Amino acid sequence: MTDLHPEKWDIEINAKGSLLDLKLKEVWHYRDLLVLLVRRDFISFYKQTILGPVWFFIQPVITILFYTLIFGNLAGIPVDGLPKPLFYLAGTIIWNYFADCLNKTSTVFKDNAGILGKVYFPRLIMPLSIVLSNLIRFAVQFLLFIILYIIFILKGEHIIPNIAALLLPLLIIMIASLGLGLGMIISAVTTKYRDIAFIVAFGVPLLMYATTVIYPLSVAQAKYPKYSWLIKFNPITAIIETFRYGCLGKGSFNWELLAYSIVSTIVILLTGIVIFNKVEKTFVDTV
Repeated sequence: MTDLHPEKWDIEINAKGSLLDLKLKEVWHYRDLLVLLVRRDFISFYKQTILGPVWFFIQPVITILFYTLIFGNLAGIPVDGLPKPLFYLAGTIIWNYFADCLNKTSTVFKDNAGILGKVYFPRLIMPLSIVLSNLIRFAVQFLLFIILYIIFILKGEHIIPNIAALLLPLLIIMIASLGLGLGMIISAVTTKYRDIAFIVAFGVPLLMYATTVIYPLSVAQAKYPKYSWLIKFNPITAIIETFRYGCLGKGSFNWELLAYSIVSTIVILLTGIVIFNKVEKTFVDTV
């Protein structure tokens, strides 16, 4: 006997939908795939290497040694009276998380075209897996920050965290959202214009110098008052400065600047979602 009732499907695939729809229900349904992709991205970083996960520590250590030598000692750039390695590491781990999310998300369509063209799953899973796998890397490097923090306290350095340190979860969400939003915008554009990928490749490292990674905001405002607004209104600047101020007790903390950064992050993320949802329906034909 034939069942006259239509079968109830778990997921219905169609080309219609809101451009702001994150399809979070579908993402949750495919959460096992998300975990698998996060594990793949994390393991692939140190696969077939001798030192393995130790590279997560080696990279920032070498970076802060270089910054301390070049910018701290040779260039003599002030660091608000903080220990130079700790100052540079605080900015580096935040910047690395943003840059990794942006760089990898910006090529997500191109890098996974073979998979995306053969099987259906919520496309948002790909950029989300990048953000989460890089979050693990950030956690490892933050552990290095804590170790270095304890070492300098034991050496007698006057480092006192304050209540602004409680904003750390918000700052992590903000930096992840900035990387995700900008990455989705760029990934959508690069499906048609591959030149953008070359701009991102050398543009992201240059952007670091317009962010307070190797110098404090106070120095930029004192030495270059005419151009410091470019650094001040960089959304990442408020995140790094708040992180330093909260954890190290010194730096430039401003609620208005942080609020501006929050609004900018939301706008960029929403724009990225809209463009990503619009392009994902046709990207297979153009990637």
